[in-house]
Amino acid sequence: MYKYLITHYMYMKDFLPISKKDMQKRGWEECDFVYVIGDAYVDHSSFGPAIISRVLEANGYKVGIISQPDYHNPESITILGKPRLGFLVSAGNMDSMVNHYSVNKKRRKTDAYTPAGKSGVRPDYATIVYCNLIKRMYKNVPVLIGGIEASLRRLAHYDYWSNKMKRSILLDSGADLLMYGMGELSVVEIADALQSGMAIEDITFVRGTVYKTREIDSVYEGIQLPDYDDLVKDKLAYAKSFAIQYRNTDFISAKPLIEKYGEKRYVVQNPCQRPLTTQEFDDVYELPYMNTYHYSYEKLGGVPAISEIKFSLTSNRGCFGACSFCALTFHQGRIVQARSHDSLIREAKGMIAQPDFKGYIHDVGGPTAQFRRPSCDKQMKHGTCGTKQCLYPKPCKNMVVDHKDYIELLKKLRELPGVKKVFVRSGIRFDYLLADKDDSFLKELCKYHVSGQLRVAPEHVSDHVLDLMGKPRNEVYQKFVHKFNKINNDLKMNQYVVPYLISSHPGSDLKDAIALAESIRDMGYMPEQVQDFYPTPSTISTVMYYCGVDPRTMKPVHITSNPHDKAMQRALIQYRKIENYDLVKEALIKAKREDLIGYDKHCLIPPVKPKNTYKRKKSS
Repeated sequence: MYKYLITHYMYMKDFLPISKKDMQKRGWEECDFVYVIGDAYVDHSSFGPAIISRVLEANGYKVGIISQPDYHNPESITILGKPRLGFLVSAGNMDSMVNHYSVNKKRRKTDAYTPAGKSGVRPDYATIVYCNLIKRMYKNVPVLIGGIEASLRRLAHYDYWSNKMKRSILLDSGADLLMYGMGELSVVEIADALQSGMAIEDITFVRGTVYKTREIDSVYEGIQLPDYDDLVKDKLAYAKSFAIQYRNTDFISAKPLIEKYGEKRYVVQNPCQRPLTTQEFDDVYELPYMNTYHYSYEKLGGVPAISEIKFSLTSNRGCFGACSFCALTFHQGRIVQARSHDSLIREAKGMIAQPDFKGYIHDVGGPTAQFRRPSCDKQMKHGTCGTKQCLYPKPCKNMVVDHKDYIELLKKLRELPGVKKVFVRSGIRFDYLLADKDDSFLKELCKYHVSGQLRVAPEHVSDHVLDLMGKPRNEVYQKFVHKFNKINNDLKMNQYVVPYLISSHPGSDLKDAIALAESIRDMGYMPEQVQDFYPTPSTISTVMYYCGVDPRTMKPVHITSNPHDKAMQRALIQYRKIENYDLVKEALIKAKREDLIGYDKHCLIPPVKPKNTYKRKKSS
């Protein structure tokens, strides 16, 4: 789709214009679209704005970039002039509030997506602020919003930072149209409609978009969600609304969703876009990216975010893992799409040719590294199951488990001249791996693609918490660790599994946190990092946190929201740290688990606070 256009469309191999001077070099008097983004301008396929702008360019549209405008100064929006067709707005690769604040709502000191890692350059709720600036300066120019912030706030949602229900970001931003999910197909269809002379308010038919209207008679088979006013008054109404949304995320079976605001104002979500074909996916990732940050940032020290992704390959998108705390179901969807081997090898050869390539490909993956196809053959004809998951509580009998394609891809990449090692650092699903009767992938992984430690995400050890997370039970993780260790022993390799863990997830109480600490004790491992559960927009876990029920079953769920209680759960996971001693002791006493305070091998902490990090005694 795009390759044909790239071949025949005259473009300059350079960054897209960020100034009038850049436009003049290209002979442009105006841009078709001006893209306002909250991140630094990085022209790399790991950055959503880079993909969207290059896709538009490939389809013949002139796109200029305004990166991190001065949100205190409306004039900063005008540096490229008035665009012919419209403005595009994205907060960046992260929700601006997640970017700015830790889970305890403290301001982060750095921002990896800003030159030199400087924090505070973008505003809170960046999409809303940027749109308001644009509307002040250009009242009649269409404004289209997209990216993760807009995508996950497309309908009414719980906002953790203000601790209240917020309206659709489409209303609060004043934008004209919202694109959700992966927007390559949607943005071209919208651009073509605007190019044809269609008014923005008439573009109500594009999949993967949300629009405003005062009439819903023309919405075919639309599902009426609870009114916004009801959501504000009743948390259970929001849980019911989200359950409907969750069941309508498939491109085949989903219906339009209608959300009412006030007397006669509606927000309508069209069904999501179809997945890209392999050829389209290849084409998107082989657009003429510069594969680095804009050269104007060099004197500022560059953009830190580039370091992890510059020599990584995106081989897939979408995830049928469907963890409760992950927003991928709402953003990329559950249908896995994969790039071809040839496309990935071409990109790898381009990396190898770069002067700063040291021989290491840092990652080959996506949301889940080893997913290289839809989970079953039925999905592309009938869609994903609305009330069932592919891997939870057990792998579905219809799921096709096959690592052969991924094994072959990794082999081709590591045999390229100039490549010393190919790492797999994206998450792997160990339950999917265990469902494969052939151990070839795990053997290849251990032998060639791990460097001492393999990070996986069991998240917890209490089965009832894992059930709420949509994760496999603890016995599955233990089985995986046993198999991993056996294979490494056979290979005479000294490698370890390092687990990612989440504290205070909905369902987890102090008893569960202590069980997790005991498990860590038995592993002889203390995590360097612990992730407190972070309620972000549009996840099942966030709905649990806010509503106190699981929206899938409407059954009550224990919630830990008090900051001190959360701190105790977090401290238990890192119980050996001296700075956590008081919190751990308080938690154990509160839970009546003083048996874990002492000097025996099973104890977590000694009775008296030590001067240094506590190391428990080894068994005799």
